[in-house]
Amino acid sequence: MPAPRIAIVGRPNVGKSSLLNMLARQKVSIVDDQPGVTRDRVSILVDLEGPGGEGEPRTIELTDTGGFGVYVAEGARFDDAGEDLTNLTKDVEHQIAEAVTSADLILFAIDTQAGLTSADWEIARLLREQKLGERRSVGEKGTGDDGLVPVRVIATKCDGPKWEAHAYEFSGLGFGEPLMCSAKNNYLRRTLEETLYQAAPNTETPDDRDGLADMRLAIIGKRNAGKSSLVNKLAGEDRVIVSEIAGTTRDAVDVKFELDGKSFIAIDTAGLRKKKSFSGPIEWYAFDRAKRAIDRCDAVLLLIDATEKISQVDEQLAMLVQKSYRPVVIVVNKWDLAEGRKTSKGVAVTPEDYADYLRKELKGLSFAPISIISAEQGMNVRETVELAFEMMEQSRERVTTGKLNRLVRSILEKRGPSSKLGTIARVYYVAQVTDRPPTIAMVVNKPELFTANYQRYLINRLREELPFEETPFRLVIRGRRRDEAFDEEGEVKRVRETSAGATSDRALVVDFTDNPDDYFDMDDVE
Repeated sequence: MPAPRIAIVGRPNVGKSSLLNMLARQKVSIVDDQPGVTRDRVSILVDLEGPGGEGEPRTIELTDTGGFGVYVAEGARFDDAGEDLTNLTKDVEHQIAEAVTSADLILFAIDTQAGLTSADWEIARLLREQKLGERRSVGEKGTGDDGLVPVRVIATKCDGPKWEAHAYEFSGLGFGEPLMCSAKNNYLRRTLEETLYQAAPNTETPDDRDGLADMRLAIIGKRNAGKSSLVNKLAGEDRVIVSEIAGTTRDAVDVKFELDGKSFIAIDTAGLRKKKSFSGPIEWYAFDRAKRAIDRCDAVLLLIDATEKISQVDEQLAMLVQKSYRPVVIVVNKWDLAEGRKTSKGVAVTPEDYADYLRKELKGLSFAPISIISAEQGMNVRETVELAFEMMEQSRERVTTGKLNRLVRSILEKRGPSSKLGTIARVYYVAQVTDRPPTIAMVVNKPELFTANYQRYLINRLREELPFEETPFRLVIRGRRRDEAFDEEGEVKRVRETSAGATSDRALVVDFTDNPDDYFDMDDVE
């Protein structure tokens, strides 16, 4: 059974996202004074400690939702493209209803400093009458409604004792005594966590944790490339909002799936555009969430809109992925709309033609596999996820030190770095120091001989021989230290170790790959 699900609902700008971030102890949801920032359901697993720090921690799935009602600020009804944002209201409320329907506990957030409003009373009525999602029956007495999933009022922005009296007014809603907290200064945070620890239903099993998902898959792309449509097709439901309004998705939304006995988490990110076109801080926050999604994923799907030319944003995203060294699949979406279109020469475009076009435009990802799909029709979607699994496994491959040393030396014998002064490049030691991404480190006599051009040549030759044909890997080169010695196979024979101010030579019996920090500055590797 899954971890207990706790949904946070409320009107716009009452502090729902701040509450989630406070409990998660990290910046998960975007927080801004502008109403309507959160649109989709944003979920994260949170570990709660027992009262007084005793007992086993409990894991809950906490879900942030958009504000109920017309959620745009005054004067901000239309975006910079003239689209009416109130058209998203129905979609946002659908996501809220889905969160309520699947929840085991509902937290109804109300702004203590603003007091009860007509919108709060309306939400309370809808929850009670089950018109804002259908609260499931739990077979026992809940809070305010017999046998239904309980609702607890959270008095947010309760910044100190003077606000507690105002918070108690929320008892009149009929959901019992309110819980109080302040995400601003963490007032009563510990009390809130202990209450949730005891209130959350016991549905978790020790092995059922999102952290045990086999793969985290970040889905990135420019605006309207079809990222949310792809997630919804995988989910078989409207898990995230899909709209013709560009920039609908803002947060990085994690959605867990099962595929042929394997689990993976798809991270739907905000569609990006040129930085100079950002209309406010929210787009900068969304860009930051997209970068974090890449940093924490195991593989990336870079979505390209087949109906449009490769743009500067596509190139920037490709560079972002390239610098992250994450395995990536270039996914050409909307092929059902592009197939059969005529080129400038009047010839119908084929998948092979488009692949050649991508290789020319995205040269930094020339090694990455290309998958052509239609998220709307479900064409090739399953196969694309399977390909991402293959790329992840490829990034976890390990190569023995002996094989690497022999391979690199054979490459240098055929074509070594050139030197105007006649200096011969020598490689003393080569080893794979880590995986995910695979990182190959080399000890050489003259690092300056290994220019950027030669390193590209070396990487291409290594890619042909190593199991990293379609995944990025890093090459780190440094000079030999005076105290190092290597045998014919490149194995370390001696290194000087400093201890309590003295130095001594010692024979090494550990494998280099088990303890790379002894030989390489891992800051250089990073």
